[in-house]
Amino acid sequence: MIYPDKNVLVNEVDTLVKKYGSGRESLLPILQDVQRKFGFISDFAMQEIAHRLDIHPVEVYGVVTFYSFLSTEPKGKYVIRLCKTISCELAGKEAVAKTLERELNLKFGETSKDRKFTLEYCHCIGMCDQGPAMLINEQVFTKLTPSKVIEIIDSLK
Repeated sequence: MIYPDKNVLVNEVDTLVKKYGSGRESLLPILQDVQRKFGFISDFAMQEIAHRLDIHPVEVYGVVTFYSFLSTEPKGKYVIRLCKTISCELAGKEAVAKTLERELNLKFGETSKDRKFTLEYCHCIGMCDQGPAMLINEQVFTKLTPSKVIEIIDSLK
């Protein structure tokens, strides 16, 4: 979702500062909630958060760009992250990756034109004994096969 109005964002940041506090330690939880609600963190959002927490906007930008689960660009409704560790590789990640690309008609790093899907690789998600594994938003899927991936994607379409 793109911010419908700057006032909506300002009100949301104010609400989050009341919830988490106005100290530097509140930065990450506020960023996570903004990301969750709006799908990305705009330049305007970073400026507003920096202002409310009395920190430099560059510091906010540094945190947003450091964490792979935060984004400065709009993503799809469903962000699909496939684990790319060696254990998932050995368990069949490549076939799963090809199936995802084919079923979504996307390459890794792309978002569909209708903004329904974003396809990304990620580092370890802690499911090494159950690979290949992926996250769709915050839901974990393990022991993936190409046919299981097709079922999952069909349920989201």
